[in-house]
Amino acid sequence: MRKLSILILAVATTSCFTGCAPEKKKKKVDDGWTYLFDGKTLNGWKQVAGQAEYQVTDSAIIGIAKAGSPNTFLISDKEYGDFILEADIKVENKSSNSGIQFRSNYDPAGKDGKGLVYGYQAELDPSDRAWSGGIYDEARRGWLYPLSLNPEAQKAFRFGEYNTYRIEAIGNEIKTWINGEEVAYLIDSTDTSGMIGLQVHSINNPEDAGNKTYFKNIRIQTENLKPTPFKKDIYVVNDLKNHLSDYEKEHGWQLLFNGKDSSGWIGAYKDSFPDFGWTIHDGILTIQAADGGESTNAGDIVTKKEYSAFDLSFDFKLTEGANSGVKYFVTLSEGNKGSAIGLEYQILDDEKHPDAKKGRDGNRTLASLYDLIKADKQPRFVKPVGTWNKGRVVVYPDNKVEHYLNGVKVLEYQRGSEAFRELVAQSKYKGWKDFGEAEKGHILLQDHGNKVSFKNIRLKELK
Repeated sequence: MRKLSILILAVATTSCFTGCAPEKKKKKVDDGWTYLFDGKTLNGWKQVAGQAEYQVTDSAIIGIAKAGSPNTFLISDKEYGDFILEADIKVENKSSNSGIQFRSNYDPAGKDGKGLVYGYQAELDPSDRAWSGGIYDEARRGWLYPLSLNPEAQKAFRFGEYNTYRIEAIGNEIKTWINGEEVAYLIDSTDTSGMIGLQVHSINNPEDAGNKTYFKNIRIQTENLKPTPFKKDIYVVNDLKNHLSDYEKEHGWQLLFNGKDSSGWIGAYKDSFPDFGWTIHDGILTIQAADGGESTNAGDIVTKKEYSAFDLSFDFKLTEGANSGVKYFVTLSEGNKGSAIGLEYQILDDEKHPDAKKGRDGNRTLASLYDLIKADKQPRFVKPVGTWNKGRVVVYPDNKVEHYLNGVKVLEYQRGSEAFRELVAQSKYKGWKDFGEAEKGHILLQDHGNKVSFKNIRLKELK
């Protein structure tokens, strides 16, 4: 009996050593993500440029707004070049503007020694404007990709709950997502690397002191990066000179100016491109200054091809006091003297050129539909004379037309509508039969006797 008990005990002991041993931990799969926030401390980060407070609570970094403080940033100790970044962000107050800095810079001596953060920012905008996920250039160029360029994405951000931001910065291409929704697409070469930063925006209303912005699950990939293709047809802001990305080509964009020669262009009412006045240098097309008269020197130039429904983008640079324009639906059939007739996106130095004071109610100012509709533009979205501005004209198949300036829509109208015809009847074009209602026409760049430059002229035909 005793031998049997010992045998049973031995079997039980052996069984426990084999079956009761602690289970081996599974090896963690390396998914390529590195967490920039450990969930407990602010190790790896430092606060700069303002006095807002950052604290860690419940595995989240909480930024707390402070009255009288400028924009405050929590910036990473390390800098990053190409990467994919994700983070979850939440705000509880509509006035809590914020954002994620990336490929950004910090100048300790900037802003009178208070410190200055500048560079790309993925916007957090819970206001009614709803530009969350748009791309802003903090303390430098301002808005690069406002969400007026992608209105559908304005619904992606959910107020009062965590939103997952995704930023891909690979080479010159920058893309953003919110909660899986494609938001912004920028091609730009200003900065190729820099730090990551979390912003607490300054506040105008002292009652907003204490507003909180929450950040968690901040993670980054820097190796073996594969760009995520956008599935939707999103407008691309492309700052590279006379360049189209594969994505733009796939979606029908074409360069109207190749940056090298006058291919595709001809003088208005002429058999060839003007042999003086218009110059091409370093990828820039320029009409040189003359006497300030309308098409009295080298003359206007037009595309050889005609277009009906299209999305047209162009960069332009004014000199002081200059006047020019981009016209569309130009038929060259009127036989008029001076500049060819067509609908005109006005290009003008509003401060120094007298034409800004003429017309009706400002309808001859920059980005206006010349002599018909005034552009409703805010000064902050107008770049100074001598720097590049971005123009855009969209003509939809149903004849709805939109003008944009630096990514912001400044007017819209319906070609051929009763309201449009009433405007024409009050304008300098009242003598032209069916003005602006041609089925198709050329694109025109105007010679108004002042020096004006163009680049990045691209067009997509809409069907």
